[in-house]
Amino acid sequence: MTRATRRTLVMEHVTRRIRSRALSAGDKLPSVRGLATQLSVSPSTVVEAYDVLAAEGVIFARRGSGFFVADRVLPFDVSQTGPQLEREIDPLWVARQSIDAGEEMEKPGCGWMPADWMPVESLRRAMRQVSRRAENVLTDYGSAQGHSGLRRYVARMLSDQQIDVNPDSVLLTNSGSQALDLICRFLLKPGDKVLVDDPCYFNFQALLRAHQITIVSVPYTLSGPDLSAFENVLRNERPRLYLTNSALHNPTGATITAATAHRVLSLAEAYDLRIVEDAIFSEFEPDLSPRLASLDGLDRVLTVGSFSKTLSASLRCGYIAARPDWIETLTDLQVAISFGGPSPMVTELLHAALIDGSYRKHMEALRTKLDRARARSIADLEALAVRPFVKPRGGFYLWCELPDGADAAMVARAGLQKGVVLAPGNVFSPTQSKGSFLRFNVSQMAGKAHVNLLHELMYSVK
Repeated sequence: MTRATRRTLVMEHVTRRIRSRALSAGDKLPSVRGLATQLSVSPSTVVEAYDVLAAEGVIFARRGSGFFVADRVLPFDVSQTGPQLEREIDPLWVARQSIDAGEEMEKPGCGWMPADWMPVESLRRAMRQVSRRAENVLTDYGSAQGHSGLRRYVARMLSDQQIDVNPDSVLLTNSGSQALDLICRFLLKPGDKVLVDDPCYFNFQALLRAHQITIVSVPYTLSGPDLSAFENVLRNERPRLYLTNSALHNPTGATITAATAHRVLSLAEAYDLRIVEDAIFSEFEPDLSPRLASLDGLDRVLTVGSFSKTLSASLRCGYIAARPDWIETLTDLQVAISFGGPSPMVTELLHAALIDGSYRKHMEALRTKLDRARARSIADLEALAVRPFVKPRGGFYLWCELPDGADAAMVARAGLQKGVVLAPGNVFSPTQSKGSFLRFNVSQMAGKAHVNLLHELMYSVK
C-alpha cells in the first residue's frame, strides 16, 4: 500500500465519522499517535491527512491543543453509520437490491408475496369506488390522524387480538416504516441505545442507523428473547427502547411464549424500558399468540403494523396504537413532517378493500396456500441438508442454516450473478454471528428449480 493510499484511508476514516455525526463541529479529533496506532499507519501519515483536511476546511488546528472538527457541515450519510459491512450483508444495500430488482430477477430473499397471491380484483373494485367519491378525496391532504373509518377498522382488528384500543388511540401513518420513524423521533435522540433481537428485521438496523442510535442486541430463541441476556443488557447498557416483532418473528418465524412475554414486561418496568411491537405478520397466525401490547394494556408498549403484506405494498399506509397522550404528540410530529396523515385516496381505497366482504376469505385462502408452500419448501430444502431454525406456525419466512457452515454472503453474491436475490443471515444480525443462515420467502420459491439453483450456488462457493 502506497503512502498516498494510506493517507487517503485516514482521511476517509475521519470524514466518515463526521458524516455519520460520530464527530460534530468543535469536537476534538484523536491524537496523531492515537489514530496512527488505531489505523496501523505511521504518525507522519496521520499528520499529512490532517493537514489536507485542514486545507479543505473540514478540520482546523488549535495551537497546542490538537485538531478539531470545523463548523463546515458535511452531508449526513446513513451508509457511513455503524460498522462498515460488505455490501452483500449491509441492510441498506440488501433492501435496495430487493426493491429495485427487475421482473426478470428471482426473489426468494425478498419480503413480500407475488402479485398473483394478492387480492388484485378486490383492489380494482375499490379503485373504481374511490374514483366516484367526492373530489376532495382525490385532491386534498390527509387528515392529521388519518381516515376515521380505517382507524375504526384497525381498532376492531386489534380488539380481535385482545388489544383493547379506542380508534382515537390509533394514528395512521404513511407506511409501517414511517410509523417506526415517528416513534424514534418521539422517544429517542442521537446516541441513545436501542435493544433489538439477534437476528432481527434488517430494516430495524438501517432505520436506527439513520437516527444515529446505538444498537445493542439480545439472542432470539425459539421462545423469544434470551431472558438472561435480556436482563444483563438492561442492567449494563440501559437501552431506552426494545424494538421487536410479535406474532411471527422476522426472520426466524418463532413465537414468543406467554412466560417469556410476562418476564419481558416485568423487566421493562423494572428498568423503565419502552417497547415497540411490530405486529405486521399477526394476521398470518392460525391462532392468537401472546402479545406484549395486550398483556401491557398499551402502557409502555406501542404496537405498529401495516397492510403491505396482506393487501398491497403499493398502497402505503401504516398505523400506531398507543396511549392517547403519546398519540397526540405523534400526530403533531406527523403533521410537522408530512403535513397530515396518509393520502385520503390510499386510505379510502384500503378501507373499501377491507370491508367489501372478500378480505376474510382472501386471508383464509392465503394462510392455506402458505401452509402448503411452507411444507413443500421445508421438504425441498431439507433434502439439501438446509434445515429451518423452527417450523413456523404461519407466515412466509423460513430461517435456515446452510450445511457445513457454508458462507451465506458468498452464496448470495453468487446468486446475484445468476439473477437471484437472496437474504444472507448477517444482514439480520447486529453481532454478525449468523453467517451460515439464509432467510427464504416460501411464496417466492419456485419449487425444485430454486432448490437445484441453491445446491449449485452452495457447491460453487465451497
